[in-house]
Amino acid sequence: MTSLSLLLWIALGVFLQVALYLAIGFWRHWQEYQTLRGGVPTPVEPQPAEVSEPASVAAWSSFRPFRVERKVVEDAAQSICSFYLVPTDGQALPAFLPGQFLTFRLDLPTEQIIRCYSLSDAPRPDYYRVSIKRVPAPVGCDVPPGRSSNYFHDHVAVGDLLQVRAPGGHFHIDRSDAPVVLIGGGIGITPMLSMLHWSLADQPGREVWLFYGVRNSREPVMRAQLEALAAAHPNFHLRLCFSDPLPAEEVGRDYQHHGRVDVGLLRAQLPLKPYHFYICGPTPMMESLVTALEDWGVPESHIHFEAFGPASIKRKTAAAPPADAMVASAIVVTFAKSGKALPWQAASGSLLDFAEAHGVSVDSGCRAGGCGSCQTTIQSGEVAYRNPPDYDPEPGTCLLCTCTPKTSVTLEA
Repeated sequence: MTSLSLLLWIALGVFLQVALYLAIGFWRHWQEYQTLRGGVPTPVEPQPAEVSEPASVAAWSSFRPFRVERKVVEDAAQSICSFYLVPTDGQALPAFLPGQFLTFRLDLPTEQIIRCYSLSDAPRPDYYRVSIKRVPAPVGCDVPPGRSSNYFHDHVAVGDLLQVRAPGGHFHIDRSDAPVVLIGGGIGITPMLSMLHWSLADQPGREVWLFYGVRNSREPVMRAQLEALAAAHPNFHLRLCFSDPLPAEEVGRDYQHHGRVDVGLLRAQLPLKPYHFYICGPTPMMESLVTALEDWGVPESHIHFEAFGPASIKRKTAAAPPADAMVASAIVVTFAKSGKALPWQAASGSLLDFAEAHGVSVDSGCRAGGCGSCQTTIQSGEVAYRNPPDYDPEPGTCLLCTCTPKTSVTLEA
């Protein structure tokens, strides 16, 4: 091809582009002209119908009656049961943050107790679900079985009414698209189920790992459902970890890892990514994992754990107690109604422990900052929390079960 031929081809290409541009412009002007004359109307792009956001449902105060709609056994050992709860007034339920819990007021034959249980499903407008494990009496100890869990299993039936406080708690999954690792040990799987179901429904592209630690195949909750979700969602990775498998069970066939969930397993399985870790399970598991994750270099802001009993989980970055023994000995705790003024000792535990040790009666429930039963007015002085409680106390009050005196303090108890 000669240079002249190449030049002619270039000129032809430019001419065609200009002609196309002019033709499009002429067509648009012709349509506008016809519209002004009342002729052919200018096509209008179809607009999507306006969809109004549903009004958010406000959380209720105090306790609200719920009816047990369904009761389902969830494990082979028949030790975990799910309760599906619907409000008796038929009104829509407020959404909750996946990982939060419900607080129940139970009227037992001899007493009234308050307990908190994690929600185990994604938020839904018509029902809540909690999954509760029966707590037996410890072997070799003169300790009774769990009162509330056994009451649920043995006495709460379909159709029964329960008094329930609105969902609460600061332990919940974030709404970013950061990859996430959920770690559940035993019944600590319940908030992880809520997080998992919400993530797969609302953020189907988010990378989610679930490490589920139990002893053997008799203990996993909703195993068939979890395996079906893993098969349907390539971004969801399920790892069943058996610490004491049955003789016939084989690793790689019946479960993925022999042993407990530890940081060695996480390092071997997880690619190098900025994961957020959510942990709930027995205290020894959480104590070892939190420290090991920090040693691995995971930022503190990426490590989250269930807040029931958070004082037992020590972090490397945790601040030292605000007062040494000498300062603590100068603090006086006054219980106004009981008429007692007592010197505080640093080894006394929480203010609730201190009150009970000195014969001061205080209502209490979860004893971990979740239910709010021990909320008490502070008449003077200041208190300090080692970890923020899940229940937000009203201004001018404190939760005795999770705080200690920062100064001499007078309490309405």
